Amino acid sequence: MDARFTPEFQRRTILKVSWRLLPLIVVAYLVAYIDRTNIAVASLTMNKDLGFSATLYGIGAGIFFLGYALFEVPSNMVLEKVGARLWIARIMITWGIVSGLMATVVGPWSFLSLRFLLGVAEAGFFPGMILYFTYWYPAEYRGRVISTLFIAVPVANAVASVISGAILEMDGILGLRGWQWVFIIEAIPAIVLAFVVLWQMTDRPAVAQWLDADEKEWLEGALAAERRTVEAAGKLSVVQVLTDPRVLAISAIYFFSATANYGITFFLPQIVKSLGATNFMTGLLTAIPYTIGIVGLLAFGYFSDRFKERRRHLIAAAVIGGIGFLIAASLNNSYWALAGMSVATIGIYGSRPTMWPMPSQFLTGASAAVGIALINSIGNLGGYVGPFVVGWIRDSTKSFEMGVYFLAGCAFASGLVAYLARRATGARDQTLGARA
Repeated sequence: MDARFTPEFQRRTILKVSWRLLPLIVVAYLVAYIDRTNIAVASLTMNKDLGFSATLYGIGAGIFFLGYALFEVPSNMVLEKVGARLWIARIMITWGIVSGLMATVVGPWSFLSLRFLLGVAEAGFFPGMILYFTYWYPAEYRGRVISTLFIAVPVANAVASVISGAILEMDGILGLRGWQWVFIIEAIPAIVLAFVVLWQMTDRPAVAQWLDADEKEWLEGALAAERRTVEAAGKLSVVQVLTDPRVLAISAIYFFSATANYGITFFLPQIVKSLGATNFMTGLLTAIPYTIGIVGLLAFGYFSDRFKERRRHLIAAAVIGGIGFLIAASLNNSYWALAGMSVATIGIYGSRPTMWPMPSQFLTGASAAVGIALINSIGNLGGYVGPFVVGWIRDSTKSFEMGVYFLAGCAFASGLVAYLARRATGARDQTLGARA
């Protein structure tokens, strides 16, 4: 190793990169997640106004992920070609417009159509960010970086719960219902941030004018060395990626985990509201589990990086998530169920920084773009299944209890797949091992 590139120099360079890139990326993902899930709070009045059943609402909440899944892979392939800056800005403008149009919903068909289009518009944003990190961060930093990105998820859920609950109180202003104001107001940040992305984001280290020459040299060299290490074990073609058992196993893990996650994300406000809380208090109480979930993100990201191990951390997170849902289901119709939901979010969110570094252990370049997008596409189909099943169970049983038990089963299933799929999840990260 070049004597110039001391451990302190490397840490300082990564810190410089992080301060430049991460705040914008995290805020952008926060806004994306708010626009994706704000119907959870809007549904408190929208469903009654428009006559939506829990089943129809669940289908609409989840149909987002069908449009999302269909366009993930092509979107990530375009990003690899044209660069993250232009493509991410395009995605944000498109989803901001469609999210605002949700205020025009008048019935089932407009609701389902716009939710589907919102998924199409946002497709490629998250896997694009995961791919983007492989352009900037050596493997030993990716667990922590991904956990930093995922902080946007619980924060978005917490912020959206509180703010959307307050916006609902604007009911009647300018002749609009409160839920319409939720969609209109919360769509604006995405469009504004798109122009910040165009100005602030840098595609790769080689073109970063804000990095010194030796910082560029080390970063480009370290990332190139990692690519050679991964490719030495066998470089996959795009076609091979689509059928690779490791990719499919990680996709299955994410599918079950996402089913558990979104099954509760879109219904937690309704569960809390059914306990007798006002709209505003519902927003405040719903924010509690998501805020506590940040603990799981940070802890699992840190320790899986520190111990250079992903699989056992992922299994542990999945088990914690399942136990949390079991507690919540057993304490149904009580505010104590929020304690169970809090445990569940620690596990569900803790699984993200342990799982998402796995694809880069055996994928690079175009194959990484396709593989990461495919995993996200298949996994996020759980975002359709979870809300649909929970909504159907709610209409059938007049209770959310059995739906939450179903989500517990999904969380445990993600851990079981991680346990069985040893080849996909159990290999020590080659690039991390090379540095150990």
